[in-house]
Amino acid sequence: MLPATTGRPLRIGIGGMAIESSQFCPHRSTYDDFRVTRGRELLDRYTWTRSDGDLSGTVEWVPLVHAVAVPGGPVERATYDRIRSELTDRIRESGPLDGLVHDIHGAMSVVGLDDAEADLTGAVRAATGPATLISAAMDLHGNVSRRFAEHLDLLTAHRMAPHEDAWETRERAARNLVARLISGKGRPHRAWVQIPVLLPGEKTSTRLEPAASLYGRLAAVEALDGIVDAALWVGYAWADEERCRAAVVVTGDDPGLALDQAGALARAYWDARRDFTFVGPTGDADDCIARAVASPARPFLISDSGDNPTAGGAGDLAYMLGRLLAHEDLASGRRTALHPGLTDPAAVAACFAAGPGAEVTLHVGGCFSAGTGPHTAPYELTGTVTALEEPGTAPGARRGNPAYDGGGRRAAVTRGGVTVVLTERRTPFHTRADFGSLDPLDYDLVVVKIGYLEPELYAMAADWLLALTPGGVDQDLLRLGHHRIRRPLYPFDDEDFDAPDLTPQLL
Repeated sequence: MLPATTGRPLRIGIGGMAIESSQFCPHRSTYDDFRVTRGRELLDRYTWTRSDGDLSGTVEWVPLVHAVAVPGGPVERATYDRIRSELTDRIRESGPLDGLVHDIHGAMSVVGLDDAEADLTGAVRAATGPATLISAAMDLHGNVSRRFAEHLDLLTAHRMAPHEDAWETRERAARNLVARLISGKGRPHRAWVQIPVLLPGEKTSTRLEPAASLYGRLAAVEALDGIVDAALWVGYAWADEERCRAAVVVTGDDPGLALDQAGALARAYWDARRDFTFVGPTGDADDCIARAVASPARPFLISDSGDNPTAGGAGDLAYMLGRLLAHEDLASGRRTALHPGLTDPAAVAACFAAGPGAEVTLHVGGCFSAGTGPHTAPYELTGTVTALEEPGTAPGARRGNPAYDGGGRRAAVTRGGVTVVLTERRTPFHTRADFGSLDPLDYDLVVVKIGYLEPELYAMAADWLLALTPGGVDQDLLRLGHHRIRRPLYPFDDEDFDAPDLTPQLL
């Protein structure tokens, strides 16, 4: 259906910049860390842009530029400026746009810049002009400041953690935008409110209460007459900015109803703040290893949560490797463990030079982090090179995954019962295919640099523990040293501070 006022297809641009950046991580994200797509390759990221799709006669999709990276440390300013400039230049060169799908994350940090998404979105708005409707698709771990949200006409976020609905969220943002443009109703009201709570994602999984019920309410709110969308953000706990806190935005044509529903969602989140718990049983590294070795469940998975690269950790800490080899049953080989994803390009090069079956002595880890704090020193590892994989022989790209080469070259080194997978580049291990030639089911323990388990890992695990390890995404927020967040803020301040003002504002 074409918009009645024009009789022509809608022209809708697609672009954005997406990364989750821990300001407590010594890694710096550069242009080479991003997967940058344009043209047909950009449109092929999505299913709803297909030429045989139901929107093909209604919308002319205009690919701009999109950049996405594995989470990491703050983005270097020159990299951010380069991507922002290309995005805004392409918007201006594209001609008038009826709408724009702003495909972002919401927790990007840029060196020397506060509230990076507000800066980016402000630049996008300046390039499009006020007549273009902008619809943002976001991660629920993003931060939603007023300065950011007021540049947008529509915004929505994931409703599942783990983010099994990530592509559904992007499609919802696009379809909400198309419907809005066809209706001719213009910009809807947005009821916005922040909540003074900041929790790590591992305490807010929608697999468990209270997040399951809180997020479960959103579809019913969205179904109300006069409401377009309802979204709830947990916020991003490993940045240190005033914007870092939970938020609610309810979008609709009935301003009173939007305000009422946003206020109710915010109060429910605030009231539930003490009920959030870790998504699985926890312990320190040694405790988790001892419990896993003693358990009959196989494979037993352990999350090395403090150095999780998909939350913004450096992915180069050898702390967990050292703790595994400190356990006698693992060091002796009576029990086996697979520990993938330790980033160290120099160690990988040494393994390739030595060849399969060679004994090597390496100082592994700390390529970004060494000297930046406790537990960041490299670990001296003597072992046997048991596997080598070139880019392309490991798994290929999952749709939209910037780790398109499986982390570059990879080398497995075994000492005793412990096999560590070293990677040239920071890369996640979320699926069975990500392990390449090594079968995680062949090991007693699988120790992954991750927080809550992604679906394939969760299904694989006979049992699992969340190890509260040190790193740039340490789950113990109070020991990280935030000093720029807006106070009071739960759980940083006394639980009994005065009840906050949760009155939503119309944008």
